[in-house]
Amino acid sequence: MILGIGTDLANIDRIEATLARFGDRFRDRVFTPREQQKAEGRPRSVAATYAKRWAAKEACSKALGTGLRMGIAWKDMAVTNLRSGQPVMHVTGWAAQRLAQMTPEGHEAVIHVTLTDDHPWAQAFVVIEARPLRPGPA
Repeated sequence: MILGIGTDLANIDRIEATLARFGDRFRDRVFTPREQQKAEGRPRSVAATYAKRWAAKEACSKALGTGLRMGIAWKDMAVTNLRSGQPVMHVTGWAAQRLAQMTPEGHEAVIHVTLTDDHPWAQAFVVIEARPLRPGPA
């Protein structure tokens, strides 16, 4: 069952200008160290990588039904990648609490995220799914 859907579109040039203006203050407020390492390790697409993660955080907060209010912090949502490159959303803090609240008993929440960019745009789409837990052996 679908618990929430969120999407966001971010302007890469705007993120690049914000990075130039605020630097580490912006990076440290919004992105986890692992997200920063990923972005800074892509010299040809630093701003695009940050913009996709910004959009993912916005989309995730919308899928949680709150937007960026009600206690959610930017770093309560973080994107990593599997070896295959597939993005994975992790939630902690208030975002994890909100996810637990919206997950029906007997289910586990799974967050699906997809990211894309085509300069000057970066886009993210998040779907939160509730999957029934498998009953244990009797």
